Amino acid sequence: MATEDKNRATAAAILPLVGGAANVSSIAHCMTRLRLGLHDRSLVQDDALKAVPAVMGVVEDDTYQIVLGPGTVARVTPEFEKLVEEGRTEAPAPASSPAPAPADAAPLTAEELAAQGAAMKAARKAKNATPFKLFLRKIANIFVPLIPALIGCGIIAGLNGLLVNLEWLPSVTPALAAMASGFMALIAVFVGYNAAKEFGGTPILGGAVAAIIVYPGVANIEAFGQKLSPGQGGVLGALGAAVLAVYVEKWCRRWVPEALDVLVTPTLTVLISGLVTIFGLMYVAGEVSTAIGDFADWLLSNGGAGAGLILGGFFLPLVMLGLHQALIPIHTTLIEQQGYTVLLPILAMAGAGQVGAAIATYFRLPRNESIRKTIKSALPAGFLGVGEPLIYGVSLPLGRPFITACVGGAFGGAFVGFFNQLGDAVGSTAIGPSGWALFPLLDGNHGLGATIAIYAGGLVVGYLAGFLATYFFGFSKELLAEFNVSQEDPAPTATATQDPAATAQKAPASV
Repeated sequence: MATEDKNRATAAAILPLVGGAANVSSIAHCMTRLRLGLHDRSLVQDDALKAVPAVMGVVEDDTYQIVLGPGTVARVTPEFEKLVEEGRTEAPAPASSPAPAPADAAPLTAEELAAQGAAMKAARKAKNATPFKLFLRKIANIFVPLIPALIGCGIIAGLNGLLVNLEWLPSVTPALAAMASGFMALIAVFVGYNAAKEFGGTPILGGAVAAIIVYPGVANIEAFGQKLSPGQGGVLGALGAAVLAVYVEKWCRRWVPEALDVLVTPTLTVLISGLVTIFGLMYVAGEVSTAIGDFADWLLSNGGAGAGLILGGFFLPLVMLGLHQALIPIHTTLIEQQGYTVLLPILAMAGAGQVGAAIATYFRLPRNESIRKTIKSALPAGFLGVGEPLIYGVSLPLGRPFITACVGGAFGGAFVGFFNQLGDAVGSTAIGPSGWALFPLLDGNHGLGATIAIYAGGLVVGYLAGFLATYFFGFSKELLAEFNVSQEDPAPTATATQDPAATAQKAPASV
């Protein structure tokens, strides 16, 4: 009961700070974030939200995202939904924009730094509103709801593999194998359902068309001179089939008389989309999926260290640009084909570099108690792979530490990629987690012990490289003069005789 009270208290603290129930248009959550659709963004009190103990940070994108962390967000969201529903039954009180917070007397604080990060995020969001990136967001929205099942089934698969290798509980392992494999065998149906929903069609029709791909009877059908196989084309075929179904359904809605719509539209949608899927999409998507797997294997086998350096080093900027969403179907395809994705452990090294950079920042700013407090509170989440508080609250607005964090990720990625090049594949059976949270999901081709050791070694390299690069190259003299200031020091004034660098304007530091 105490836990439920705590989650409800968190939800109750958040609701008025986002403008109340009347201002909330939609509620959803992913692994770490409460995602809210808001009618009026100006009613949100960002600074007060960040001060709520359970809130790790806020991110503004196509939805307003409140970072609560894994586990917590899944418990707070239902309580938040209840409060919103209760609030809508009452007469909404007139809301007004929050009064601006008074200027802080301290030279520079973590709150001001976080505000700079939020401003940079908002500017980036405006640049990211291109048709291509909006399309990538749709793709992400299709796959993100599947992540909890991928994680759960992935951990069960890892446990089952361990028991099989140890020859323990032979009567239980077949049941575990069924639990781990059942979802993956039907993942195409879930992708089709979500895709149709996201693109504005009837979700169940998208799932029905995608189900054709995994139906065993397709083995009796010949296309392009060869027999089809159940599952051919995988999630990519399911995605294409469902999107096609949406367009066929919309076409039918325009031309079919209303009296016949309930009979004709679903029939034509499944018939036309199904025929195209069987005699076209399954073959094409199968070839594309095979090419993705072959290319990933070739890339890491022939240039593992170099590929790891590039992937680990550029993943944080990729996230900043929103382009990382394009990798979600690739990860899922590799998991479907090989049982794990070899890309995720390498990309996870970006988070290790970020943690190392944050620790170095902590030591380089010994007088700025505010920023050091932020780092201490955000580091545990950072070790578990939740990097938003450190990115948007510390390294990105500081400038140089963000670059040196990327350097740490590059070295960690190169380490893992090098072992892939030697033939020791390190993969993850699910997407979503990183950092220490990825350990239960690791898998490879040379035993679990070797896989864990390589991944752990990559994390250590990423931590050290991020720390050293940030400690020695992450702060210029001007940056230290601006930020290595105690809140207890007198506030700078126009007539002060202190170091001129301490009176620098509160703008993002140059890199």
